[in-house]
Amino acid sequence: MNQTLFITSMMSGAVAVMLSACATPEPASSETASPIAANHFDLSHWNITVPTDVNNDGKVDVVKIADIQTYTHPDFFYANEDGHMVFAAPNKALTTANSSNTRSELRYMSRGSNTKIKTSAPGNNFAVAAHPDAASFASIGHRMEATVKVDHVARRAGNPDRPAAFSAVIGQIHAIKDKPQSGAFGYGNEPLKIYFKKYPNHDTGSVFWNYERNLAKANPNRTDIANPVWGNIWTNPTDPGSAGIPLGQPLSYVVNVYENVMHLEFSTAGKPTVTHKINLANNVDANGVVDTKDSPMGYAGDAHYFKAGIYNQCSTKDAPGIWYAACPGTGDWETDKANGDYAQATFSRLVVMDAKPM
Repeated sequence: MNQTLFITSMMSGAVAVMLSACATPEPASSETASPIAANHFDLSHWNITVPTDVNNDGKVDVVKIADIQTYTHPDFFYANEDGHMVFAAPNKALTTANSSNTRSELRYMSRGSNTKIKTSAPGNNFAVAAHPDAASFASIGHRMEATVKVDHVARRAGNPDRPAAFSAVIGQIHAIKDKPQSGAFGYGNEPLKIYFKKYPNHDTGSVFWNYERNLAKANPNRTDIANPVWGNIWTNPTDPGSAGIPLGQPLSYVVNVYENVMHLEFSTAGKPTVTHKINLANNVDANGVVDTKDSPMGYAGDAHYFKAGIYNQCSTKDAPGIWYAACPGTGDWETDKANGDYAQATFSRLVVMDAKPM
């Protein structure tokens, strides 16, 4: 049985105060708040990638579970005065090996502190029921619930017509990339990315989720299929108006992968709850239509894990393709923040638990 994790948070600050982590964290107050999230919250199943290189090894920093218990960063990952967890990522900074986008993002580790289980091993990830070796995984399916407000998305882009411009991802399911990859699975694709996108001249932004066809990188059909929640999808530049939601408005999402089906639920003040579902073990899309360009087995043979935080989609790279928005950035946080060249989100709730029947 996987442990349920509750994440709330405290005030920001540059001084780290070390306290003992509580088994059942108490809500923060302005008198007792610390910028170290693990002083108040159970982070025993999360590590985090942040857009820094403290040890100067030329690689983006990944803060391990053992170290996140005393970790904070005053710019990119901290607990604020309202008891919420803040994630920020500038346009220009170090990125992970397979991405041109920066992130400050948690990665769920089913193994917890048992590092004898490798990161990509079944014991640290979940599978759908159709996986031929499903019983060897940490769980069959998994569930993540979050409440988050997007505070900011990058306001400038050299290629503003690219779908990724002015957007950020606030929740994901990622599949493990096998090295070397063989067979029909292990491409490292993403069956779920939850997006917020707002054009700089619009008062509201759009929330949508993308499903990536589970195909090899070189396959021309390997692309994201966008599904609307509130407002538009990422290729529609029309002002969403009252159909969208503004920056700073909390929204909640539930991602419940039960057996083979991913159930999604989105809610926010003043709008009806939106639900979607998609079977991750075939190629029937979220509208119930067979996608002949997708793998017939979907993600049935992959290992999966959750991510949550801010994954800035405003890449500084200028190249052909939907991902390269050529967003400006200097690499100096204060300058880039002043210019609006960053993304930021604040989570007031984040829970991971066993999947529930739907």
